[in-house]
Amino acid sequence: MKNIIEIIKIDTAGKGMYEITNEVIEWTQAKNLTKGQLNLFIQHTSASLTIMENASPDVLEDINNFFLKLVPEDSSLYKHGYEGEDDMPAHIKYMLTQTSLTIPIIDKKLILGTWQGIYLFEHRYHSTNRKITLSFIGD
Repeated sequence: MKNIIEIIKIDTAGKGMYEITNEVIEWTQAKNLTKGQLNLFIQHTSASLTIMENASPDVLEDINNFFLKLVPEDSSLYKHGYEGEDDMPAHIKYMLTQTSLTIPIIDKKLILGTWQGIYLFEHRYHSTNRKITLSFIGD
């Protein structure tokens, strides 16, 4: 049985959703993973992970617009703001979304739905390097 833990780094260019499905697939193929459970965990409090439709860019735009309405980016609404006006809204978005994902692997393939992709959801305005821990247990 394999138990592998590694960190991958993803560069973002500011706020938005970044599909990382191919990076994760490449990692699983490089490790020759056959079957088991893959967990992804983001090591930050101002970005998150999600599995979302990857067929239409309109979905991503709608999600970004929804979060702008749900969590206003108005610094006068928050006490915390050490790192800028997007600081506290980024923490709230992080809390409302996912910090980790678990995806089964069967026959050397990630088990995702037809239109599903893995996304890093960046909540900050500026470019950032994000760390995601990949941990696998299985064969």
